Amino acid sequence: MIPLLLAIDTSGASCAVCLYDATRDVVRAARAPEIGRGHAERLMPLIDEVLAEAGTSYGAIGRIAVTVGPGSFTGLRVGVAAARALGLALGVPSVGVTTLEALAAPHVGAAPVLAVQDAKRGEIYAALYERDGAEVRAPAALTPDALAAFVDPAGERLRIVGSGAAIAFERLGPERVAFVDAQARVAIADVARIGAVREASAPPRPLYLRGADAKPQAASGLRAAVGGA
Repeated sequence: MIPLLLAIDTSGASCAVCLYDATRDVVRAARAPEIGRGHAERLMPLIDEVLAEAGTSYGAIGRIAVTVGPGSFTGLRVGVAAARALGLALGVPSVGVTTLEALAAPHVGAAPVLAVQDAKRGEIYAALYERDGAEVRAPAALTPDALAAFVDPAGERLRIVGSGAAIAFERLGPERVAFVDAQARVAIADVARIGAVREASAPPRPLYLRGADAKPQAASGLRAAVGGA
């Protein structure tokens, strides 16, 4: 496991950065201001602030993790481009983490987790994870009416988290739901923990689930990322 990891999340309204010590499972420093827009202008200064607070430099970074989506089209491009550029400049691997698996990470263990974001325009982004964190259904853009077929109708009751949780609860009903958290948001520390154990097989790419850029995401699991948390 690499010692120091830089994690970046520009998928939404916040511009989040943290420096994570993987050997001790400790966040050395973090920033996550709500900025709405302007990630390109704020990201690099925030990284400088985090490194300064941690009392270290770019040379100490052993890996970079970045959220790849789903999320803001422009924000994702900014974060992924920065992660890839820094990885090349520092000679360290960069890895991608989906926003949905980061949302699910704090909740695995008690029950299967359905991570759901309100994608607007009559759609949701959803992914399903087993109670051990293994991915059951990869991130997809769905209409709310398609959600019942997306999850196993005969399976366990679900923990539903994310901005689309209320929509999912309405469609699935209380008999399928054990827990709902519509206020859940991506935590940069969870992005870091997942990224610390992710195989660096290829540089990260934005995950766009709508339109011509939509591509299937390789299956992944959270088990190793959250097992010691």
